[in-house]
Amino acid sequence: MSKLGNLGARLHRGEISYDFIGHRKLWYGISILITITAIVGLAVRGLNMGIDFQGGAVFTTEKTSVSVSQAETYAEEASGHTAVVQKLGNGTMRIQIAGMDTTQSDEIKNKLAEDFKVDPEKIAADLVGPSWGDQIANKAWQGLAIFMVLVVIYLAIAFEWRMAIAALVALIHDITITVGIYALVGFEVTPGTVIGLLTILGYSLYDTVVVFDSLKEQTKDITKQTRWTYSDIANRSINGTLVRSINTTVVALLPVAGLLFIGGGFLGAGTLNDISLSLFVGLAAGAYSSIFIATPLVADLKEREPQMKALRKRVLAKRAQAAAEEELAETRGTAADGPEDATPAVVGPRATRRRPSGKRR
Repeated sequence: MSKLGNLGARLHRGEISYDFIGHRKLWYGISILITITAIVGLAVRGLNMGIDFQGGAVFTTEKTSVSVSQAETYAEEASGHTAVVQKLGNGTMRIQIAGMDTTQSDEIKNKLAEDFKVDPEKIAADLVGPSWGDQIANKAWQGLAIFMVLVVIYLAIAFEWRMAIAALVALIHDITITVGIYALVGFEVTPGTVIGLLTILGYSLYDTVVVFDSLKEQTKDITKQTRWTYSDIANRSINGTLVRSINTTVVALLPVAGLLFIGGGFLGAGTLNDISLSLFVGLAAGAYSSIFIATPLVADLKEREPQMKALRKRVLAKRAQAAAEEELAETRGTAADGPEDATPAVVGPRATRRRPSGKRR
């Protein structure tokens, strides 16, 4: 068995563990810090909304020798807006100008044709109106809201409302971090980004449900015993599924990392960045939140119940009694053994005093 497999088996059997629940305040603090950074980035820089949301035009040229940087200069001078230029595999160029008035498209098209020294008919123009972009944005928010509501309802029925709240907090945590990273990096937000967000929310939910299912199974009739508190069992559930969560996350991240760093970064296929960044950040955040946020939050909420408070008192009292008995047993054992530096007693017949020799009277 591999070292990782052996570690997973030992974690599952409870032979070794890490106290995730006991250190939950540390993880809460880290998550709050990351979330605040993401919110600040979103407030300061904002999102770079794509043409599908802002409206604008996409111009596709025929094969040309003009460089990407020069094409960006031509497009920005012609439109007065920031342009995104991508050189496609067949040598053609895709020039995307968001936030512009579509009524100016013919004028911009003619100016680009003049700069590129081609016939205006050789440049294809696809226009997107701002109203259509608003509809796409509204539909995206509606889909996200419906997804959240269905998640809460399902978890409340399948598990309980506390787990539903914890899962919802974890999902909001993942969305906030992913959106904040988009704002800080400046990647364009497209419909592919929305697809990526919904995908990672499903993955994050799956990882959380795996831990919740283990927790639900192990906490059956928990009040009938006095060995473990709810937090103890929650910690065992996280440790028991830890290696599985790590393996699943790594396997999912590897192809996404290939899309983001090799396809989008090294090969220059910028269209892959739209979905790959949201998937990469969301998958990592989802694995983190399911382990460090969702389950510790459930334990916090459950420990507030009167039954769990009473159970904790019984468990702690029993542990204190066992520790006192063990200490008393050790003390008695030490006393029975005697002091270590005591002089050993002489074993054998007692010596008698010899009378001096002399005459008897």
